[in-house]
Amino acid sequence: MTNANYSLYQPANTFVFASKSKMDKDTDVVIAGVPFDLATSGRPGARFAPTAIRQASANLGWEQRRHPWKFSLRRKLKVADVGDVNFSHGDAPGAMQAVREHIAKVMELGAIPFTFGGDHLVTLPVLQAMVAKRGPVALLHFDAHTDDYSGGSEFDHGSVFYHAREQGLLLDGKVMQLGIRTDHSSKTPFEVIPAEALWHARALEVAERIKQTMGDAPAYLTFDIDCIDPAFAPGTGTPVIGGISPHFILELLRNLQGLNWVGMDIVEVCPAYDHSQITSLLAATLATDMLYLLASQKNS
Repeated sequence: MTNANYSLYQPANTFVFASKSKMDKDTDVVIAGVPFDLATSGRPGARFAPTAIRQASANLGWEQRRHPWKFSLRRKLKVADVGDVNFSHGDAPGAMQAVREHIAKVMELGAIPFTFGGDHLVTLPVLQAMVAKRGPVALLHFDAHTDDYSGGSEFDHGSVFYHAREQGLLLDGKVMQLGIRTDHSSKTPFEVIPAEALWHARALEVAERIKQTMGDAPAYLTFDIDCIDPAFAPGTGTPVIGGISPHFILELLRNLQGLNWVGMDIVEVCPAYDHSQITSLLAATLATDMLYLLASQKNS
């Protein structure tokens, strides 16, 4: 349980596209940061990402309707940025429980959770709480790593989806991992599209493949920023060269309308290794397009 001396949330400067700071029955999407990086195996510092992403989002606020979307996000989607999930420093089990409690509150309202990590371990308690309420989900996972390694530790950002499948959180045959460019030779039930297969692919064709796999299943999108090549996103803990370009990802995301999105996150931004906020700005931009993707499914 969370420490009794702490509230569930810490206040934060609101993400520029949030229409309010408190969630209620009218909220469509709830943004929360999880400043946690105790599961990091490489360079630490992802705990500072939620603040950095919010700050970088100020560069996007002037655009009333993001190009090339045909509607205004603010008019179609009620987004609440509730700040950062609170937990005691150094308390990994407590942090995971705090995230589960947060997601449970979001789901009680019928809203969609959008999480800013933190390292990739924060995705696991999100999935645990969601599945406890609604059952297993399909997964679309952007990353340089599969994060499906047995590891040996409960708190390891490289073992997130090993634990997720062992715990029955994911729908069989509906997990796709894109941009992988590290060892994935071990047997896996997941469909892996490695980075080299995307270097020469058309985003529209990849989007159609994703839609065929996911169908109408409840789908969760998790985006590790190291999926993007470090030339564009140097601010991350485990950079791997040979990644995907931002323009490919943006085109791909914009063609994923029509899926049944029930949750999203962006993880592994590490501001200490960023330059001129380009990684944080990229994360904020991706988050904005992901919000537009959620808005496009509202009342559709």
